Amino acid sequence: MADGELRMLPTLELPPFRPLRLWRGGDLQTLRNWLRPPKDVLDRWPGEGHIFTCHDGSGDRLIAKLHRPAHPGRRPLILLIHGLSGSEDSYYVRVSAGHLLEAGYPVMRLNLRGAGPGRDFAKGTYHAGRSEDIASVIADLEPKLKRYGVVAVGYSLGGNVLLKYLGEAGTNADLLAAVSISAPIDLRATAHCLTSKRNRLYHAHLIEGMRKERGLTAKDIRTITEYDNRIVAPENGFRDAEEYYAESSASPRLGGVRVPTLVIHASDDPWIPVNCYGEVRWDDNPYLQLKLPTSGGHVGFHGQGLDRPWYDMALLRFLALLH
Repeated sequence: MADGELRMLPTLELPPFRPLRLWRGGDLQTLRNWLRPPKDVLDRWPGEGHIFTCHDGSGDRLIAKLHRPAHPGRRPLILLIHGLSGSEDSYYVRVSAGHLLEAGYPVMRLNLRGAGPGRDFAKGTYHAGRSEDIASVIADLEPKLKRYGVVAVGYSLGGNVLLKYLGEAGTNADLLAAVSISAPIDLRATAHCLTSKRNRLYHAHLIEGMRKERGLTAKDIRTITEYDNRIVAPENGFRDAEEYYAESSASPRLGGVRVPTLVIHASDDPWIPVNCYGEVRWDDNPYLQLKLPTSGGHVGFHGQGLDRPWYDMALLRFLALLH
């Protein structure tokens, strides 16, 4: 996208987030995702399989599923990018996809390298800094799918990958806009938080999903930091986990973002310390709009008077500014 094509968006005005009365606090907002997940209506729209070849010469391929709305209009394609140990079928991806399709947007659910149904199509696997895979997918989208632009939405780890891509690509990012939800923009601080005693149950859940992806056991890998040290770092050319975190965190690269980008995070996210967001000078980059409610948990945002997560409401209002 050339400089002359860049356009600023007005500030997005949103109603305050008010958590459901019986689900107050970051932990309950996060746990509700498993205990009482939002309604999934995606089955109303059939999916079309798409395959993208990574541009790094590995021969690895990425799998995605495209859904078209019943009455397509001049609306951008929405590319959804899942989080850690997730896939196209992660509940939050499916829920957002359904709401977007109801609103008339075409949606593509992307599996990061080696995730979900893409496991047999790649020798390598995704990680929090693999932004080149986002670039490969966007570049290889069929022209007809991109004719009204592309808006990428990243959840958790997928949000960090997306923000890193935007910061690196700058004015060359081929996106109309982007949205990040609960992204671990400081990977070192996030790993330290997740391995703390207060988060031992969350950590156990996440590390089990990571082991399952690789066919490992508790005897092989015990912590996320150990996983990053012994698996992610050596497989991807990093000296150790510390170098992986430093080279892959989106936070220091946010100054390079040149696409209108909505960033959503909850101050009480139990996985990602809020000070990661407090250290960024958001006002220095007019392409970034940060929404930081006091509550919402991690990819939670279950609010009063809403039939969907608060971030899905925010996403649709943000998309309306593009018209």
